[in-house]
Amino acid sequence: MRQVVWRAIYEVLAARVRRPEWSFMNYGYASRAPDDALLVLERRDEADRSCIALYRHAVAGAELAGKDVLEVGCGRGGGASYVSRYLGPRSVTGLDFSRAAVALCQATRAAPGLSFVVGDAQAMPFPDGSFDAVTNIESSHCYASMEAFLAEVSRVLRPGGDFLWADLRDRDKVDAVGRQLEESGLRLRELRDITANVLLALRVDNERKIALMDAWIPRAFHRVFRGFAGLEGTKNFAEFESGQKRYLSAWLVKDGPG
Repeated sequence: MRQVVWRAIYEVLAARVRRPEWSFMNYGYASRAPDDALLVLERRDEADRSCIALYRHAVAGAELAGKDVLEVGCGRGGGASYVSRYLGPRSVTGLDFSRAAVALCQATRAAPGLSFVVGDAQAMPFPDGSFDAVTNIESSHCYASMEAFLAEVSRVLRPGGDFLWADLRDRDKVDAVGRQLEESGLRLRELRDITANVLLALRVDNERKIALMDAWIPRAFHRVFRGFAGLEGTKNFAEFESGQKRYLSAWLVKDGPG
């Protein structure tokens, strides 16, 4: 049921709100550390700084230059576009179950080696060993089976490839997702709780998101969108504040000859 609801929301937003300026749907990442200011962006990307910073955090440590990268759950394409334009990969493929979202990406996101395809995270339309890296940002909480998804990630990764993941979970599901990652057949290099960074990003971006909602989102969808966006005063925001909901990031590697 949860997967059906999420799919319906994504499909409606992709079909009804086709503004190319809206390129990210993640909660973002912010830090008071000095190196946060080292994220240098083009003027057109500056408004999405916190959303891009979540990608920057997730891929930190992995070398993507000259690599074939897959993003599973690419949404509106902003993350795949960022990786393609800033990190020097040979190719970036964005995969999403939403036909409307993929059509929007194909029409509005252009960069060398960047492409988008429709597909299921739990049954990906790619041969074994197709990619050097797989990213998955704030998407896996929608999947019916995390285990099936992780098996597919392992299948499409080449030996030595990286899996770069970030997502939210209810507090009582944190241990379970840790076990799922550890038992995936991939080697878990790092698992971090970044709830404080995500909550800071939600606070920093709150007023901007309200303004964008008022400008872009049909009024009939405002109530749903407020929760979807994690605005202050919503259940999602309150659960991050109270610790009932946690946000994690992980880096895993497929061992074997590179």
